[in-house]
Amino acid sequence: MNGAAIARAVHRSRVEWMDTDAAGHHHNTAVVRFVEAAEATLIRERGITGYFGAAPRVRFEVDFSSPLWFGQEVTTNLVLEHIGTSSMTFRFGVWGEETDQHPRRLAASGRYVTVHVPRGERDSAPWPAAWRAALEDDAHRRTQERSD
Repeated sequence: MNGAAIARAVHRSRVEWMDTDAAGHHHNTAVVRFVEAAEATLIRERGITGYFGAAPRVRFEVDFSSPLWFGQEVTTNLVLEHIGTSSMTFRFGVWGEETDQHPRRLAASGRYVTVHVPRGERDSAPWPAAWRAALEDDAHRRTQERSD
């Protein structure tokens, strides 16, 4: 997860039964859920309100590299790497943590783009200045980098 970072978030969770198929490993859609939970963590940590419902995904790409298993702990690392006028680009890594039967492995990685579409509108619009300021807050970023 090296490279430019405007903001970062880490979300820890577990593969639940609903996340698996009959073989006991994750459905690909579970990765999207883990990534969206990390995004929600980032938005909450920055105190942003009104984001959800106004930031649809317009692109989502993922490379799957290892299965996740029922009950396995999962760590999702999310990086906001670019803020444009009305779009944002994120990259992520979803890690399956070590178990008695499996080593820690990268399960999925990728990128996605969201666009600001204010509620009730159909066209994109610039990100609110307060949201940009919260996401670009250098003091918060330095605190997060020290804790990584």
